[in-house]
Amino acid sequence: EVWHLKTAYRANWGKMPAVLERIEQARAGGLDVSANQYPYTRASNNLDACLPLWVREGGRERMLSRLQDPALRERIMREMDDGSIVEWENQWYGSGGGDGVMVSSVLNPALRKYEGKTLAEIGREEGKDPRVALIDLVIADKGETSCIIAIMNEEDMRTALKHPLVSVDTDSGARAEDGPLSESKSHPRAWGTFPRILGRYVREERLLTLEEAVRKMTSQPASRVRLHDRGILRPGMAADVTVFDPATIRDVSTFEDPNHYSVGVRHVFVNGRAVVTDGKITAERPGRALRGPGARAQVKR
Repeated sequence: EVWHLKTAYRANWGKMPAVLERIEQARAGGLDVSANQYPYTRASNNLDACLPLWVREGGRERMLSRLQDPALRERIMREMDDGSIVEWENQWYGSGGGDGVMVSSVLNPALRKYEGKTLAEIGREEGKDPRVALIDLVIADKGETSCIIAIMNEEDMRTALKHPLVSVDTDSGARAEDGPLSESKSHPRAWGTFPRILGRYVREERLLTLEEAVRKMTSQPASRVRLHDRGILRPGMAADVTVFDPATIRDVSTFEDPNHYSVGVRHVFVNGRAVVTDGKITAERPGRALRGPGARAQVKR
């Protein structure tokens, strides 16, 4: 499985048809391969992922020490602007620099003022080169800052979404509007992936039929990870059911303000028990971790 398929960085934009052709060729050659993606054009990572690999070698403390060395800072900034270094994924260069990297979440409460701002905006506000602003923020937050990086384009994402071998995933952990899972801002894909598909790409743009979209979000991914009792409404299957209004469902989370539930979801059942009723979360907690046969085989070894 090709996970969260994308043509990342501007130099690769427009190459999605060629990527999909390679996947088709692999299947024709007997390889059981498919792909999945999330419907957004920005990725998420730690802010220090914008730094060269050698800066991060040896762990966080060594990284923070290097970032405070004036001579090394100059070298770091030069390499951040150099797209020819093939040994590392230069996310700073690939996103176009300061305008393409936005601070999404910090650990230090004193730094919350930076959340939702690009490094270019922070640099202008503080009279700094955006690269200096990035390095200073990594130091101040002890390497804990998360960021949103603009590295994909809409046309490639839409091309992949239409392909029958591509299913939909969130590439996200669990989030909530309150409690421990609400303590940091996340990528809006954690909140809006599936309503975004149904609202924007089915209802508004008609890129997919409703039936195609539902398959890409249910039976198709379940079959790929070999969860044979999930993803289809049928007697004997696990009763995981989402009841939504196709006329109103949509995502509302943004990159600047991501932590919001989508609208248009009326009821949700997990293992046959109602966890959302009339749009409200219930006290039921019937969920459990699911592992496919590959995971079980690893445990036995």
